[in-house]
Amino acid sequence: MTAADDHPGIVGTGTPLTLLMAWADEGDTQAFAARLAAMAEVRDAFIALHGDLGAGKTTFVRHLLRALGVAGRIKSPTYAVVEPHEAAADGVGWPVWHFDFYRFDDPREWEDAGFRDIFASPGLKLAEWPEKAEGVLPRPDLDIAISSGPEDDARQVLVTANTTLGAAMLRRLAAADASSPSQPNQQP
Repeated sequence: MTAADDHPGIVGTGTPLTLLMAWADEGDTQAFAARLAAMAEVRDAFIALHGDLGAGKTTFVRHLLRALGVAGRIKSPTYAVVEPHEAAADGVGWPVWHFDFYRFDDPREWEDAGFRDIFASPGLKLAEWPEKAEGVLPRPDLDIAISSGPEDDARQVLVTANTTLGAAMLRRLAAADASSPSQPNQQP
């Protein structure tokens, strides 16, 4: 993990924690999603996903939702803005909300659609294109920035913890990556 000076700090630590990874292919995306899904903390986390069109944000969300036991079709909420899901990990159901703010352009929609209530309620919230809803979204526990790598399927991924919950999750992810030879790009 490495501290980044240009991001707001985690409460009590002064600087945020980050983890830089390389995903060589979709298998790495799926493996990371499975590690994240295995954490109990994910049930009430807010994860913001950043990246250009085609970077792999929705693919990552689909793998994460599958790892959480979501059955049925998982579609992108590009036009609906939000898609609700029911996770079924460990035989217990709990809500997951997948947002795509790509077409979001009116802050009044935030209140009218009840998004404030959704973010105040229990459950995992995943948001693609969070910068389109800047100013109304709460601070995410984790920011995941995905960018295309030099190879077609390769991705560079920067995970940043912004809260105490996010920091706990990131430390566990970093520990798992440190013990995995397939993730050599973790920064000290």
